[in-house]
Amino acid sequence: MSDLIHIDDLHIRTIIGINPDERVNRQDVFVSLTLETDMRAAAASDNIEDAVNYRTLTKEVFDMVEQSEFLLVERMAEEIARLCLKDERVTAVRVRVDKPGALRFARSVAVEIERERD
Repeated sequence: MSDLIHIDDLHIRTIIGINPDERVNRQDVFVSLTLETDMRAAAASDNIEDAVNYRTLTKEVFDMVEQSEFLLVERMAEEIARLCLKDERVTAVRVRVDKPGALRFARSVAVEIERERD
């Protein structure tokens, strides 16, 4: 069994989409992450050096997405997963990116991917 860290609905404004107005106007996206890790060392030591620093990781994700100009939500999710897996303590990640208002009559469209360390 794995230990999990959940980060829900990180609200970020970014350029995302293929339509002309989407290439100019920032839109809201909501990023949720589930990080798989082994927390036993951190739990035993009570030391942040032994843990996935989810505050630092969240800031990195926020900055990358905010500065990005991806065409596809799929690409955004993939790049977020790559960023999360740079921390060697993260063995797998589930990334969900919601794009509110992407479809008429739908509250949101979401893409969810899972990636593991090679």
